[in-house]
Amino acid sequence: MKKQRTALVDRQYRLPFVLLTSLFFLWGFAHAILDVLNKHFQEMLDISKTHSAFIQVTMYMGYFVMAIPAGLFINRFGYRSGVVFGLLLYGIGALLFIPGQYFVSFNAFLFALFVIGCGLTFLETAANPYVTELGAKETAASRLNFAQSFNGLGCICAPLLVGLFLFSDNKEHPNSVAFPYVCMGILVLLVACVFLRVRLPEIVHQTEIDDQGKRVSLWSHRLFVFGLIALFAYEVAEISINSFFINYVVEQNWMNARYASLILSFGGLGLFMLGRFLGSWIMRRIRAEKMLFWCATGTVLTTTVVLLDMGIASLIALLLGYAFEAIMFPTIFALALKGLGSHTKRASSFLMMSPVGGVVGPLLMGFVADHTASMVWAFAVPWVAYAVVWLYARKMLSVAKR
Repeated sequence: MKKQRTALVDRQYRLPFVLLTSLFFLWGFAHAILDVLNKHFQEMLDISKTHSAFIQVTMYMGYFVMAIPAGLFINRFGYRSGVVFGLLLYGIGALLFIPGQYFVSFNAFLFALFVIGCGLTFLETAANPYVTELGAKETAASRLNFAQSFNGLGCICAPLLVGLFLFSDNKEHPNSVAFPYVCMGILVLLVACVFLRVRLPEIVHQTEIDDQGKRVSLWSHRLFVFGLIALFAYEVAEISINSFFINYVVEQNWMNARYASLILSFGGLGLFMLGRFLGSWIMRRIRAEKMLFWCATGTVLTTTVVLLDMGIASLIALLLGYAFEAIMFPTIFALALKGLGSHTKRASSFLMMSPVGGVVGPLLMGFVADHTASMVWAFAVPWVAYAVVWLYARKMLSVAKR
């Protein structure tokens, strides 16, 4: 009963929480555009699924390359500086689509996406752990899920707006892809100006020491290490499915790419957003570990139905999978940071290396699809990844019951 009376956010942190929550929308929008670009570039440049997967590979490689530098930067200069620097990189990367448009170069677009990925790494490394600290520890997972729900809203808007723009009925211009990125870049730079003028309270952590007075190593926390592996697995599953959702639906002859982008937006990503809002509410009443376990079970079952190729039932299962996976990233993130104290910022930087799963997942899924001539078998990749998350959830649930 005590959890029901616990405030989601401490009163003194409400303004920072609102400002930081707006950032979740911005990077959700950036991620979801990739899912539309994947199919668009296949048609525009006549490239294979494996080749088009480099859209995700390049952007998420930015996470792997920049995660540790981002953690060091934020440790030294604080959360606010990390947010502002991330927004600047994000905005610059988006504007780099202008020369990409001029040269009509796939490699130029990839470089722009890499810069955006570096910017998002700073944003997420700062914002995710900061949100977990803006209130009671009991509601940390619920709080991060609520903030991440606006990430889901950004994910809905991107395929809807950009998908309709790129897959219009009129004959599209090959350079049209730059327009939404330029608009996004201008908006992001304006948000950076807002954060330059706002003071965010810094969170100070005590150094963790053992019984002998020695500093405890981050890597001695085995549940953190398991959480890092689980978060990587989740990213493999989520990003690979998003990357080839449109391909899967079109190849099953259910609809064309334009309507598939609408189904992805309103169906899959709409359920994803609702799943996070509902999950945030539920986790104020039950343990986050239990919620994660049942949602992981749901993703394994729904992906199994997709693999069984059961017609329209597989499409329904795939869409339901978005609702089940919705709480996974913020919940695993919050649980992995639990009790780390002074290790929190550094641990966050390692956790933000997990989106390198966006490099591995789409490449594996594209490879399987190209070599089996079927998108159905490619779903074996996210099935294995969800199974890893299920094992982590079961472990955390058993620990919570002790």
